Amino acid sequence: MMNEKISKVIGSFTWEQILDERKNVLQGLVAYIQSKKDLGETIRLNFICTHNSRRSHLSQIWAQTMAYQFGIKNVYCYSGGTEATAMFPKVAETLIHQGFHIEKLSETDNPVYAVKFAQNEHPIICFSKAYQHEFNPKNNFAAIVTCNNADEACPIVFGAEARIPVKYNDPKAFDNTPQQTEKYAERSLEIAQEMAWVFSQITI
Repeated sequence: MMNEKISKVIGSFTWEQILDERKNVLQGLVAYIQSKKDLGETIRLNFICTHNSRRSHLSQIWAQTMAYQFGIKNVYCYSGGTEATAMFPKVAETLIHQGFHIEKLSETDNPVYAVKFAQNEHPIICFSKAYQHEFNPKNNFAAIVTCNNADEACPIVFGAEARIPVKYNDPKAFDNTPQQTEKYAERSLEIAQEMAWVFSQITI
């Protein structure tokens, strides 16, 4: 079963809160997932941002969570950057507050995290990496570009079947400000709601 707090977060969403222009942006991702599902193929989504530190991780984690929530099988979500840094600690803190169980598996400059959305499901393994890292798929995947910088830096993502821009504003802009906690939560919930809408549109 889904972690109770995450279920409450998802239950608070209404699709009317998502603007039609955003639904149009997300439609490319819906179409890709539906086409793979209709063909009975594995669905691999690699969320790409510049540093693989904030938006790409939030997108990977919420997309995997929503695939489970809406019963879409054979979905595997990844994340990467045009360069590796580290998953920003505020991301983990925000997700814990929103209901995820997170274990830090290593104490390095680029820690590895195990992120669980449901008690009996495998954790999502998160750490910062370049999008072509060996941990990520090499072909038969969609590249979901989540920031303007990555969109410009990655005109071609080698091996990707599709390249789908789904851009989000960077909560990094509020680091070390009184609004930091609020803005990270806001960005996480925005991504969560949009990923929920995407997977809710898939015909099983």
